Formats: sequence, structure tokens, C-alpha cells
Amino acid sequence: MKATLLLLALTASVVGARWLEHQSTDQTIISLEEPQYLLELIGGGTQWATEAEKWELRRDGQMFMDITDFRDLGSYHIASEKKDKYPKELIFQSAVKPLLESLNATNMMNHLEYLTSFHNRYYLSEHGEKSAKWLLNLINNTITETGADKYGVSVKPFKHPWGQHSIIATIPGKSDSLIVVGAHQDSVNHADRVNGRAPGADDDGSGTVTILETFRALLGSQDLVGGKAENTVEFHWYSAEEAGMLGSLAIFAEYEKSGKDVKAMFQQDMTGFTKLTLDAGRKPEFGIMTEYIDEELKEFTQMIIAEYTNISWVNTGCTRCGSDHMAAIKAGYPAIFVIESAFELSDDHIHGVDDLPKYLEYDHMIDHAQMTLGVVYELAFAHL
Repeated sequence: MKATLLLLALTASVVGARWLEHQSTDQTIISLEEPQYLLELIGGGTQWATEAEKWELRRDGQMFMDITDFRDLGSYHIASEKKDKYPKELIFQSAVKPLLESLNATNMMNHLEYLTSFHNRYYLSEHGEKSAKWLLNLINNTITETGADKYGVSVKPFKHPWGQHSIIATIPGKSDSLIVVGAHQDSVNHADRVNGRAPGADDDGSGTVTILETFRALLGSQDLVGGKAENTVEFHWYSAEEAGMLGSLAIFAEYEKSGKDVKAMFQQDMTGFTKLTLDAGRKPEFGIMTEYIDEELKEFTQMIIAEYTNISWVNTGCTRCGSDHMAAIKAGYPAIFVIESAFELSDDHIHGVDDLPKYLEYDHMIDHAQMTLGVVYELAFAHL
């Protein structure tokens, strides 16, 4: 089947217009001009780049936020008075630990096998659009099957100008203050982003199904589902992370402009690969990113890991890479990113045809789900 890339002008600028594409396979590009995009490079600096230049940067290991449409992000935020935001001790063990027991690796395995069966989940592709619809339906079914919809738990698409929407699931609390958990649903093949096979099992199918299983387990809490938590909980599945965090930037730009109070944002991107860690003679561990994060939230997460998981953590970093938590940070919200290992020992199969479920350890994804569940529950019921 032959399809056509449809390029749409979205915003005028002195150098060009943003454009979008829809495709499945064997596509032809139609464009009257070469649009350019303003990129905020991870590690520092900004530059204008064409679409081709954007992906050259990505292939070279340079990540960025595409801020073409979000140049005022962070300018609306009025910082609250600095205080100790997060609890210094954990008090909900009796509620959390039974929920941890309900986490199911088989659920994650089944969901990941289906998610990776899409040819790719590139945000501009027909496949990426279909995978997002499938994921939205799966999350909605998870809510209705537990009966949580009767208490106001809901899920909705967050639509973008491109085909693949982001997804937001909400567990209402006593206040509108938010605890946000995120993962990105898109994938990309750096050798051929349009037509290439990109199963994206670890990047970030693993995070996608990890937070979905965490969400399902949390729906087993009558106190949380019944609205007794102090804060509202949101789970986000972002579109277009690979293209410069476009989905999360759009969401947090809207949140900032509307004055939403995000107390914490917790990103899960790549949660299942342990081989290089084991090959190095180390036990599986969490990698806590030290760049572009909130230090108090990091300390709180370390406390959660010690209490609710059976593994340890290591500080890690990558000067030219990142994930969707950076959009929250840029908007003025506290955020953190925890990855599967020390960064230098993370999955070396990503962004190509070989990012497959067979390389992942579901026990380690359960570790990440335990950590995420502990973070969410303790913060949901905290006075922040």
C-alpha cells in the first residue's frame, strides 16, 4: 500500500513552518519549503535545524527538546516558596505492601508483546496512531474491569496536531494538586524513521507497560480509588518523545498556562534491561539520573527504593540525553527520571529493529513497578 506524507504548516516563523506527516510504508514527501525547528539541546545551547538535521543529531546521540512551539515554556510559572516538599518518613506500608503483591509480570509481558507487534510507533505514522488507540482502549478496559470508573477514575486522549495522541489517566483526590507518572509510548528506527521496523520493547515499551501495571495495581486500593487521597494522581503516556519530547512539552505547557499544581513528576523510560549490568559483575539496580531533576524528589525516591524494593540504586547521568521529565522541569515542576541501570550499562539495542522483548527481564520491570507504586501512594496521601 502506498501512502503520502502530508506536510501541514502549523506555526509561522521567520525561518519556516512546522510540518507534520502521516504515512504507513513506501512514502513520498511533498514539501514546498524546508521548515526549521528551534531545538534546546540537552547539555546546553539552542540551534535551528531542519527535520533531517534533527534526526542526524539523534543518531549522533544528541537529545533535545523541540521548543519551536514552546518558547515561552517556564515563563508563566510562579515558583512557590521553597520548603521541604516531600515526607521524611514513610507511613503507608500497611496499605502499599499488599498492592505490591498484586503486581503481575505476565500482564506486562502480554501487553508488551502486543505493543511491539506494531511495525513501529513513530509519532507521525499510521502505526503510531493505531498503537496509541490500542493503548487508550487497553487503559480504559483496565479501569472498567476494576469498576474504578464508578468512582470517577477516567482516561482520555490528549490530542496533538499529528496522529498519535498522548494519554492521561486520572485518579481524583481531595485536591487538584497532581502527582504525575509518565512514560513515552512512541518508538523510532534511527536508520529509517518513516518505514523502518521499530518494536521499541525497552525504549519505551517497558516503561509504558510498567506504569500501566502500576496503575492497575493501584486501582485495587479502595482508599485511593474512593477519592480519599490528598492529591490527584495522573498517569501519562506521551507521544513523540523521540522527536524532541513534543507530547510532554505540549501537556506541561498547557498545565503551566492553566496554573495546574504539579507536586511531583516521575518518569519511567527503559525499565527492563539488565544484561550489561550482570556482565559487569553487578546486581540489578536502578539508575537515578542526576541531571535535570529535583534533588528533594530524588532523596524521597531513594527512601522509597529502600522500603519497597529489594534492589539498590546508583547515581548516573548522560550529558546529552534525557526524557519527558525535562518538559516538566522546564515548566517549573519538580521531576525525576529513573532508568533500568547505570546509563552506560543500559540497553544497547534501542532505536532499531533489535529492541525486542526477548532481551528484557520482567522481574526488573516489577522492581520498577514496585518503586513507582510506592512513590505514587505515599505522595498521593501526603500533605504537600
